[in-house]
Amino acid sequence: MLLAVLSDIHDNLANLEKCLNWCRAHKVETIINCGDTTTLETINYLAANFRGEIFMVDGNGEIYETEELKKFQTIKYRGELGQEIIGGLRIGFCHEPHKIKRVLALAPAAPDFIFYGHTHTPGIERRGTTTVANPGNLAGIFHQATFATLDTETKELELKIVADLS
Repeated sequence: MLLAVLSDIHDNLANLEKCLNWCRAHKVETIINCGDTTTLETINYLAANFRGEIFMVDGNGEIYETEELKKFQTIKYRGELGQEIIGGLRIGFCHEPHKIKRVLALAPAAPDFIFYGHTHTPGIERRGTTTVANPGNLAGIFHQATFATLDTETKELELKIVADLS
């Protein structure tokens, strides 16, 4: 199963559209959104243009009421932190990197992957048996616009540069 990991959209609908077009073309089944989506308009766009499950957490720049998320059937809102079993992998996610320790504490066993955002800087590191990764930012602020994909069968994590998508 292929999943996409997004963060820091900051209402950049043009880049979100490019990302979602790529996701549809490559049969992405699930999206993890690590926060700073920003407005309900962007959440509406995301939910209307992606039919799979969307797991999401708050960022520090959200300007919508979380109660409004209940109207979206495909959005699985997890508050500040989330952890799910997806494709047989235990995956944790949050927005700010200082919350990673709290994500680790959610599970009886170490997650296979933890994703976070906030810094806008893509990166991957190992912490024990867990891969900790930042998909960068879809908005293209401070760094070029990026997102990540994870193949849950091969555990291959790949960074996608929005400008390079075809």
